[in-house]
Amino acid sequence: MKNKLILWLSVVLLIVLIAFMAKDLFKTGNLSQKNVYEYDLNSLRHVDDSKISHKESKQIKIEADEIHAVAVDQEDNIYVGTDKSLLVLNSEGKPINNLKLRQAASCITVMDDGNILVGMSTRIDVRKPDGSLRNSFVVKGDRTYITSIAVQDTNVFVADAGQKIIHHYNIDGNKIKEIGGKNQAEGVKGFVIPSPYFDLLIGRQGELWAVNPGRHAFEAYNFEGRQISNWNRTSMSLDGFSGCCNPSNIAMLSDGSFVTAEKGLERIKIHLPSGDFKSVVAAPDLFEPGTVGIDLAVDSKDRILVMDPAKRLIRIFEAK
Repeated sequence: MKNKLILWLSVVLLIVLIAFMAKDLFKTGNLSQKNVYEYDLNSLRHVDDSKISHKESKQIKIEADEIHAVAVDQEDNIYVGTDKSLLVLNSEGKPINNLKLRQAASCITVMDDGNILVGMSTRIDVRKPDGSLRNSFVVKGDRTYITSIAVQDTNVFVADAGQKIIHHYNIDGNKIKEIGGKNQAEGVKGFVIPSPYFDLLIGRQGELWAVNPGRHAFEAYNFEGRQISNWNRTSMSLDGFSGCCNPSNIAMLSDGSFVTAEKGLERIKIHLPSGDFKSVVAAPDLFEPGTVGIDLAVDSKDRILVMDPAKRLIRIFEAK
């Protein structure tokens, strides 16, 4: 009987002890409310004003169900690719032309001579300055998905996110070579593209720049396909890029600095030609959370055109 009493008292004491421990653990709510090791992206959506170099000077509302791409020409006219058409506007946003497309535009590039190249999934239409069709060609491949076009003279470079390669064509659609494939001998690791964001541009010296988004890297190639330069920045902070695949889109200022757009953490930044962070153009809190596909263009005055697909706006930013 005595032993049973001792056992019963021990059980009661243990229950009381557990109750007090539970009270201490849960009274702050830490275990039930938040994982202290979880990175809070919301804390990065605000950027200190001292880091912001630009101000928004204009918004152009685009009357379309979807907008996918933006570009400018030598006269600073604005080209907007939608789900059904290619809209041409002057620099103030007044309509000039409306060209029907056979598919939604995934990307646009305007040549120095005014010819317009429109990427549409697996096809590129080359249109004359008046909008009439000059020629058209298909980028072959089972997984082709065109995301960007860069042009220098008659050289046409096509970013293919599906096949993870850059196709080099001439303006007539004749294929010349592929650029950016894995080459262990030359230390080229190949493109890592987890999602359909793979952007190109032509640099000040005529070199081809490509984003390697899965590596948070920029890579420059000559027209023979040899990599001649690269840099990468991986960081959650302003000085780099994070997530599976960033930056998603790029453009270039007249001094050779890169303008970059990101997804996951929607922000527009400027990086020097070296890759070092310079400033913020637009902080994440200017965009709706979850916005993806923010395309970019830069005009002759170094105004930065930001396509905001969630709000269906072309937003223009100028240096303060």
